[in-house]
Amino acid sequence: MQQSKEERVHKVFEKIYGNYDKMNSVISFQQHVRWRKDVMKRMNVPKGAKALDVCCGTADWSIALADAVGDQGEVFGLDFSKNMLKIGEQKVKELQLNHVKLVHGNAMELPFPDDSFDFVTIGFGLRNVPDYLQVLKEMRRVVKPGGKVVCLETSQPTLPVYKQLFYLYFRHIMPFFGKLFAKSFDEYAWLHESAKDFPGMKELAELFKTAGLTNVHYKSYSGGVAAVHIGMKEK
Repeated sequence: MQQSKEERVHKVFEKIYGNYDKMNSVISFQQHVRWRKDVMKRMNVPKGAKALDVCCGTADWSIALADAVGDQGEVFGLDFSKNMLKIGEQKVKELQLNHVKLVHGNAMELPFPDDSFDFVTIGFGLRNVPDYLQVLKEMRRVVKPGGKVVCLETSQPTLPVYKQLFYLYFRHIMPFFGKLFAKSFDEYAWLHESAKDFPGMKELAELFKTAGLTNVHYKSYSGGVAAVHIGMKEK
């Protein structure tokens, strides 16, 4: 019997959680840290804000948000992999971030009331959900009017030769790195599949608008291998 996308993704992340942070650095050549720093600058998160990090994984973006909002603010991180959350909880505990709460839950049905957060983020998680639009609608639902929905994700390079090299890397080299560094060839082959099928920048911007977000804009990184999309919920 064929697994659903949700089941397969869950299995992947429950298995690779122990090497996830190390592998992120290996497969993005440390660029994911630089991308996220630029996104945080663009978000301009004020002290005392309330933020939700969807598909938070091992909580790196949740921790960056916690640093931005300060002790007077509040950050929730949500993920459906308990093993990934365990790593995140360890980091949060070591950093003594009492204003961060990590929650086990599903991005398709966020367990929060409408209009709860000033910022709702998702980093390299949207491509793994069964329905991109449903998750964006949920993110819009829980953000406050005037608040921002932010997605940092792999994208589709448009330059012909660069595009071919990107797909070659994702299809063959990245799974090999997965086998070499994390003993997980199949799981990293899945990451190629999810990235290959993910919408390009313009298409994702349209999905943001379809989800009811306004003032949608985006920026590409490293020749289009990743992009940030930011949208706002109207006041």
